[in-house]
Amino acid sequence: MNVIRGELVKLFTLRLALWAILLATVCGALLTGALAFIGPENATPPMPGLDTAEGVQIVLGLPSVLLFVPALIGTVAITSEYRHRTIGATFLAVPRRGRVFGAKLVVYTLLGLTYGIVSSVASGAALYAGAAARGVAIPVSAEEIVPPLLQLALAAAVYMVLGVSIGALARNQLIAIAIVLGYFYVIEFVLMMIPGVNALYPFLPGGATASLTSFTFLADTLAEQTSLGGASLAPPMVGAVILLAYAGAAGLLAMIVPLRRDLT
Repeated sequence: MNVIRGELVKLFTLRLALWAILLATVCGALLTGALAFIGPENATPPMPGLDTAEGVQIVLGLPSVLLFVPALIGTVAITSEYRHRTIGATFLAVPRRGRVFGAKLVVYTLLGLTYGIVSSVASGAALYAGAAARGVAIPVSAEEIVPPLLQLALAAAVYMVLGVSIGALARNQLIAIAIVLGYFYVIEFVLMMIPGVNALYPFLPGGATASLTSFTFLADTLAEQTSLGGASLAPPMVGAVILLAYAGAAGLLAMIVPLRRDLT
């Protein structure tokens, strides 16, 4: 608990939590608000309108394409400690490195949940604001809108943990950032376009996220444009389990691998 309290003090002293909340607000409202104001049916390619349940689902799931942001926050947070050598003072105060990284994972999981909740609230508010501005009645009740927003919040927490774990394993800030961006923006899309290999997509972090958030529009569009059959995604609960398994495995590696590493 003392280590966790120390990590919380560090987190708020560096104002990282404030910046994370600001980014969550922007990322949550940006795409949802823009698409809601423009109208999904006016996008390219056209999507179902806000007057349909399918259109509402797509608009609410759109912020999932920005889940790399919490991953980057976690990556930058941990690699900055190696870059500026402040991690050395932490290990002197708490020589058990596994305990240090365990505390970091707890703290950044909480930050990831906070990020996800703020982002989801901003996304829901942007949806209603855009629909009201265009005079469109949303055909979905608030009770039906809350679950996908909570699923998005859970995904944000998992991605934050993945980012912290990748940063702890890579340590070099540029390499860790390149891994995060390269994987989520290049590697998964390449795998989706390879016949046969794209069947693995539902079991990758991106596919599990699409399952959890029920946002399949991008995958379906890519499958149509490449004439490849889209892989059938898992149910949302299975997607959540897959994501949590990735976070657990990455977190365990982040606690074990640095134990005997030299700080330099």
